[in-house]
Amino acid sequence: MSEPSVFTRILQGDIPSEIIAETDRVFAIRDIAPRAPVHLLVIPKTEQYRDVVDLAAGDPSLLAEMTDLAARLADEHADGDFRLIFNRGAGAGQTVFHVHAHVLAGGLDEGSLGD
Repeated sequence: MSEPSVFTRILQGDIPSEIIAETDRVFAIRDIAPRAPVHLLVIPKTEQYRDVVDLAAGDPSLLAEMTDLAARLADEHADGDFRLIFNRGAGAGQTVFHVHAHVLAGGLDEGSLGD
């Protein structure tokens, strides 16, 4: 059996982090290396899905729950506008293979990119 992901370890309390929002199936934290004034991560509590393509095929309602939480966080932490980024694969910048969404907000323009 593989080791739990960093996100599972955060959820279990093994790695300190402030969970800023949570539902039964999803939680959110601040990114430790922010790329925007607001940079949050929305993460399913299950490690079952490596990336957004697997998640969309396997549990579209969980993907919808992630986007709903992202929108609520953007309302709470910014002006409601946000960029939602999913990385798929190492070549696209994915470093943790436990699906997660980057919520970027706060003064973004078309030239600003997240990881």
